[in-house]
Amino acid sequence: METLEFKIRIKAPAQKVWEVLWNDETYKKWTSVFCEGSYTISEWNEGDKIHFMSPNGEGMYSVIETKTPNEYMAFKHIGEIKDFKEQPLNEETKKWSGAMETYRLIPDDEFTDLIALVDSGEKFIDYFKEVFPKGLEVVKELSEK
Repeated sequence: METLEFKIRIKAPAQKVWEVLWNDETYKKWTSVFCEGSYTISEWNEGDKIHFMSPNGEGMYSVIETKTPNEYMAFKHIGEIKDFKEQPLNEETKKWSGAMETYRLIPDDEFTDLIALVDSGEKFIDYFKEVFPKGLEVVKELSEK
């Protein structure tokens, strides 16, 4: 597992960036770079389970490990979803179960620095390095409107 870091500087207050990241409508826009039509099922409370879904019923289930509004969100990824159902852990998912994905917002005058850290298995590193910056560009664009 390798931890990848992605940073972007956004000319908007942290509260606006936070809303763009986690508001249902804008979340769908910035995550469409990963999978068109992706969405979440969650109440967005710390300690709650969250389902990261694709329109075809596949995805991943995780736990919101830490949520500090306008500052920090941490997801611990647990396992896979197929046919809209959580799957038991198998040898493949055990390799990445427990992987973290975090988002930190650091206000700096009229800017907010967004830093995302993603634990990735080797086979997804190149994909994330290509796609994650595109997602953060969409967050920047939506936040600066």
